[in-house]
Amino acid sequence: MRFVALLVGVALAVSVVSVGSVAAYAGITLKSQIKSVSIGAKDDRIAESTSIGAIAGGANILLVGSDTRVGQSQVAAGVADGSRNDVTILIHLSADHKQMTAVSFPRDLMVDLPSCTGTNGATFPAADYQQFNTTLGEGLGCTVATVESMTGLSIPYAAEITFDGVIEMSNAIGGVDVCVAKAIDDSDSGLVLSAGDHTLQGLQALQFLRTRHGVGDGSDLARISSQQVFLSAMMRKIVSGGTLGNPVKLYGLASAAVKNMTLSKSLSDTDTMVELGLALKNIDLSKVLFVQYPTATDPANANRVVADSSAATVLNTDLQHDTKFVLGADSVGRASQVSGSSTSTASPSPSASPSSSASPSSSGSSAATPTPTSGTSTLPSTITGQAASEATCSVGNG
Repeated sequence: MRFVALLVGVALAVSVVSVGSVAAYAGITLKSQIKSVSIGAKDDRIAESTSIGAIAGGANILLVGSDTRVGQSQVAAGVADGSRNDVTILIHLSADHKQMTAVSFPRDLMVDLPSCTGTNGATFPAADYQQFNTTLGEGLGCTVATVESMTGLSIPYAAEITFDGVIEMSNAIGGVDVCVAKAIDDSDSGLVLSAGDHTLQGLQALQFLRTRHGVGDGSDLARISSQQVFLSAMMRKIVSGGTLGNPVKLYGLASAAVKNMTLSKSLSDTDTMVELGLALKNIDLSKVLFVQYPTATDPANANRVVADSSAATVLNTDLQHDTKFVLGADSVGRASQVSGSSTSTASPSPSASPSSSASPSSSGSSAATPTPTSGTSTLPSTITGQAASEATCSVGNG
């Protein structure tokens, strides 16, 4: 859901670069509105002493979507006390800036938490077997520390975005065109969509990104798969629609971002945002990969998942070594299918438990298999996802 935060970072960066074409006052106004927090002394120091382009092994940015209802102008379905990381996506930008990977971590993932420092400087002790989406309650730095512990990566940059941010940014780009292969009807999120193509923006875009029971088998893993349909379509819309070359659109997107995001101190520096924007501006969409962190059913609770250690080791190692990789054949997730393929095989199995491990593709359709090049690895078939260049459809429950 909050991969938009990255694109907002890009938009904000390019708008700062192009501030003369928008007006110097607008650029100054944006800078003055940026909210920032520390994510831990170690990560802050990495960013302070090294530019994004000079970080060995590529740059890592953690994007977190908060489910807080505090200060949100739009009514969001459900009730949440405090703040949880409703969505967490790790962005890895390769050192040569030719590949970007967005790794989604399920909120129902059970993990061991490391000791960490919260936003207000408080220290929290390590804890075993905790639900992943509770980490933001202790501060953005604790979510960063948890993902660092899981992946073995250093993450010097992070951003948190609210529900209103998703709504306003979808409006700023004029909506996202999404394909629905099978109707979606979710009373929890309030989303009802017929099969076919829809342009989603505002509250409806938020509902689509949050719907869980309305897609696939109703699991959080299905939700991630459906989110990847939206995020890929959004990437294609921004590139094909000329957003990155339109100062007015960029300003609108950046303005929506700064009003609804909290950035790590490292990412709030305008020089860093400019560098990130330039690094991402011309990236090939076929080299932008959305990947779901590999999981298996939790033996202690069928409604939770744990890391698939074998597949996770492969993914983590590739990220640590900045190795280029491609997804395997039939890699789309359990609530998506390749556009134009049959919907008859897209229905989830009635016996599938809400968070159980699934086959690599619940659609039965075959995406175009990318051809690995020299020095490129292929991820295990149990790791699902898609490239931003792939046109896919969300598979509803209707």
